Amino acid sequence: MVSKKDVKHIAELSKLEFSDKELTYFTEEFSNIVEYVGELKGIDIDEVEPTYNISSKIQPLREDNIKPSLPREEVLKNAPEEQYGYFRLPRVMD
Repeated sequence: MVSKKDVKHIAELSKLEFSDKELTYFTEEFSNIVEYVGELKGIDIDEVEPTYNISSKIQPLREDNIKPSLPREEVLKNAPEEQYGYFRLPRVMD
């Protein structure tokens, strides 16, 4: 069983904030997921062949053709901000 304390800890690690209602919802959902995984662990799969691909058809791969890329100036015209010739993005970590 997953506790509200566990969900709060996961939320803090993920930089998320939950209301009490959301916290209750996610606690129930995570508990259901953990319970379901426990049920899956009980399934005997000793006789089951591993599946390496869901389709028996061979996946065609396109040829890797080298093409010239767009000029940096043209790409940066669409950037909200640029710095030193690169996209400038807001900081996501302190």
